[in-house]
Amino acid sequence: MKFCHVFFIHVSLCDNPLKMITFAPCMNKFLEYLSDFWFLLFPKNCEACGRALSRGEEVLCFDCLYELPRTHYCKELDNPILQLFDGRIRVEKATALFSFQKGSKFRKLLHSLKYRHKPEIGVLLGKELGAEMLASGNFSDIDYIIPVPLHPNREKKRGYNQSERIASGISAVTKIPVLTGVLVRNTDTKTQTKMNKDERWQNVSGKFVLTDSEVLKDKHVLLVDDVLTTGATTESCGTALLSVDGLRLSIAVLARA
Repeated sequence: MKFCHVFFIHVSLCDNPLKMITFAPCMNKFLEYLSDFWFLLFPKNCEACGRALSRGEEVLCFDCLYELPRTHYCKELDNPILQLFDGRIRVEKATALFSFQKGSKFRKLLHSLKYRHKPEIGVLLGKELGAEMLASGNFSDIDYIIPVPLHPNREKKRGYNQSERIASGISAVTKIPVLTGVLVRNTDTKTQTKMNKDERWQNVSGKFVLTDSEVLKDKHVLLVDDVLTTGATTESCGTALLSVDGLRLSIAVLARA
């Protein structure tokens, strides 16, 4: 009843901003209690280890975020990601946030991102990758971020494009604009999970086209995807992008398998 009385006074004095400020801390305290109560009723768990998240933690607990097997490739530009494309396509810079082994708890993150409707994982890890890119100073000349596109059928079924969510996280930190719609997938290809290197290339070769080349002329673009395995999808996208006059291509992925 005491709160109700204070809340009534707070609302009734809204015509006087100075008096309203007096009662604002009480309202803020109530909202804090309400938030804690809601957190107790509907707890969220770490997407990697499953532990209940504490206040201030999002998607991953602080322990798992600290234990993330980071590559630090943003600082080491002559890295395995860049070397993977030697003799295949011309890549300026390349990086991956982390690497993982089969059975790793961090592999669950990528599975949840793609198949369990957890787009927030992509945004959070995108921000982590963006922070490393920004701190390194090696990606400051990027003009646009371009996420690897999904076919409309696949995106409709999934509800979102995970690469776009990663790109939005990177953009939120680096302030580099995300450009969608200029690179599209013109065929609904099969899932590549169980394909070998040659089969992956045959599955995606020539499946990406540009809708607007003019906006990309003489630009440095960052192609973003979730996981890099053989590099077939990235190479196919890169081939389409590099057909633009003066375009420079860099690559960023969340993880190297």
